[in-house]
Amino acid sequence: MTPPVHPSPGTDGPTAAPAHDAVVYVVDDDEAVRDSMRWLLDANGFQVRCFESAEAFLSAGPPQDPVACLLLDVRMPGLSGLALQDELLRRGSAMPTIFITGHGDVPMAVETMKKGAADFLQKPFSDERLCALVRECLERSASALRETNGARELEARIERLTTRERQVLERIVAGRLNKQIADDLGISIKTVEAHRANIMEKLSARSMAELMKIAIRARVGAVPVQQD
Repeated sequence: MTPPVHPSPGTDGPTAAPAHDAVVYVVDDDEAVRDSMRWLLDANGFQVRCFESAEAFLSAGPPQDPVACLLLDVRMPGLSGLALQDELLRRGSAMPTIFITGHGDVPMAVETMKKGAADFLQKPFSDERLCALVRECLERSASALRETNGARELEARIERLTTRERQVLERIVAGRLNKQIADDLGISIKTVEAHRANIMEKLSARSMAELMKIAIRARVGAVPVQQD
């Protein structure tokens, strides 16, 4: 790594600054490498937490930061970077990981990519490349968080529906008309219309097209019905 360059006073510093709550984890047994990475990442506005081993990282407990990424050395004494990746996958972690490899570790790095690693850096690498990858990974992490929060919000909206409203929605997804839904459920057309209005309000849908998009995203299945 080349020595990091700190932004000069009065300049804007690096573009696409990371979110204040985003954290970069560094796991490397080489103290000089850890110090160099911390210096570089600190200078570019990242929050950094360093660990000297995979065991130390795991002992610290599951990361609680909603937006984070991991810089991980492939070869370390004890638990290797590959073994740590396997353990994090077993625990269901989706944290984007960048592997740091030596010249002879490229085939091993390719294997990490197959298991979902975001990327790998082969030594020596430039500061610019490292920071660019970290920004990409943090954005990926933030995007995944937004997706998760959106899915939870949709799930909460669906949970607000009554059993009857859910039955009506499933038939709307199946393409049934109001009269058909009324016949299916043994209720009046006016009651179906009232349920439709309640569904639209509870799901914050402003149109039928938007309602269908919400239902698809929430994985509301269409009820199989006999054709009239």
